[in-house]
Amino acid sequence: MIRRAFTMRLKAGGLAGYREKHDNIWPELVQEIERSGIAQITIFENDPVLVLYSQINDPEAWDRLWASEVHGRWGAIMNEFMAVDETGAPEFSELREVFHLETSP
Repeated sequence: MIRRAFTMRLKAGGLAGYREKHDNIWPELVQEIERSGIAQITIFENDPVLVLYSQINDPEAWDRLWASEVHGRWGAIMNEFMAVDETGAPEFSELREVFHLETSP
């Protein structure tokens, strides 16, 4: 399993709408996430910063999801809440892991 983490930024006032959409995520998007090879996604917020943590099955999992039709529709809605670059894609940067510890309970 590969761990990946990204930071993204919300537009001013975007947190409530972003939360509401994710509280009501489309079942077809969840299916596409699974089909793409993404095993787990967790998003943390410190408004306006979001930190997305995921576990993926292979390095191309996110590329497959972002190229899907359903994610294209979802992304168009998310752009209402997210800071985007000149291409219309969310402003994001990948975080590099500095420390990881797993213990046995």
